[in-house]
Amino acid sequence: DVSADEDSRSRWRSIRVMYFTMFLSSVGFTIVITSLWPYLQLIDASADASFLGWVVAAYSLGQMVASPLFGLWSNHRPRREPLACSIFINVSANIYYAYAYLPVRNNKFHVLTSRAFVGFGAGNVAVVRSYVAGATSLKERTGAMANMSACQALGFILGPALQACLSFIGEKGVAVEVIDLQLNMYTAPALLAALFGAVNVLLVALVLREHRVDDHGRHVRSINETESTVGEVPEEGIDQVAVLTSNTLFFVVMFIFAVFETISTPLSMDMFAWTRKEAVLYNGVIICVIGFESIVVFLVVKVASKRVGDRPVLLAGLLVIFLGFFILLPWGSRYPKIQWAGMRTPYGSPSDGPGPRQIWETPRSNGSLEPTGCPYQQTWCQYTPAVHLAQYLSSDLLIGVGYPACNVMSYTLYSKILGPTPQGVYMGWLTASGSGARTLGPVFVSQVYTVLGPRWAFSLICGMVAGAVVLLCVLYQRLVAFSVRRGSLVE
Repeated sequence: DVSADEDSRSRWRSIRVMYFTMFLSSVGFTIVITSLWPYLQLIDASADASFLGWVVAAYSLGQMVASPLFGLWSNHRPRREPLACSIFINVSANIYYAYAYLPVRNNKFHVLTSRAFVGFGAGNVAVVRSYVAGATSLKERTGAMANMSACQALGFILGPALQACLSFIGEKGVAVEVIDLQLNMYTAPALLAALFGAVNVLLVALVLREHRVDDHGRHVRSINETESTVGEVPEEGIDQVAVLTSNTLFFVVMFIFAVFETISTPLSMDMFAWTRKEAVLYNGVIICVIGFESIVVFLVVKVASKRVGDRPVLLAGLLVIFLGFFILLPWGSRYPKIQWAGMRTPYGSPSDGPGPRQIWETPRSNGSLEPTGCPYQQTWCQYTPAVHLAQYLSSDLLIGVGYPACNVMSYTLYSKILGPTPQGVYMGWLTASGSGARTLGPVFVSQVYTVLGPRWAFSLICGMVAGAVVLLCVLYQRLVAFSVRRGSLVE
């Protein structure tokens, strides 16, 4: 049938646009994540590690608020509307971030606000996931979700790689006086993310078409048609306990990854006495390696889930994450280098805050002016053993296996539990639970790490992961696909 073939080709073209949207979304996030802390330190001397937690959390708070709204919008209107709107917000917010150095004072709050709006724009992840869930059969879904996660991982690779490359522009960079912009290693990535967003809008407008199929792969309808689908599947047909459990597990998975991405730069600067530039470069390279590792994991997950099922893969991923944080616990007799120097010069005093011109034009005779090591204000630095580089790298590799496996299995299982009901709002809630985790995780770890140190921070994370393992085991039998539970398909 020619019409059916054309529908299939159009459906997969649109799904690939969603893959690309997820790819660009993750590039837009990770391209600034390793330079966020040094950027904050440079433009506002009053910013500390605790405030970094709030800045990282602001992205997720914005996403948490936006996800259900965009999900609801996508249930009742063509998907390109919420997608185009969200991407435009994202582009504008990245430009705002690039100019956050410009005000004379309170620069750190401008960074905070811009990241909140970038996160609000990233609420479109709920729309992307609900589209792919609705446009694939039950048999196609794990593969499609794994492909989407692989595209997300590619974004995680390219983002830090671009940031690492752009770090060679340096902190001063080049002044573009016509638009009053200082183009440097901190502002260039955000502007590049804005450019990617503009490309994304064009793809959504020109290529994306609306498609929906049932669990067996039969084309149900085009969402452009006028009839409503709300109520096609009775709400009581969905296992709400399984839905709540899936949201809880996804919360834990995103919480621990938010902790990992927030703490990596401050931890490495404290433990290994890296400078700001070294921390951006080295952590960028590490995240790239983790990204490549994740792609391999997604390929393995696609095969493994077909052989043993989704739930065992999710359980294995949680156990690997537990091991990753467990080996990060400090031990031994070597202690971190203490940064006794309390001076903030040449960047201005904490009370006044530097003006924008002072920041970029202050001369630095040599690299020794930047104090390195564990700040003396963190008293635990004096009695807590240092985390070894081998521990840090081993933990990165293990989390790089466990997190992607848990991530793809969490929302693959979730989409199967929901069945053929319109999933925009439900996916919005799943994304919101993940965003809530990414809001609380950075604040939690930055406060606990700053006051109590890595031993307490990572012990509490291990306890949380262990709790998730117990929850999954207790409710294991309820986490099955809608069609399997209703008896219309076998798993």
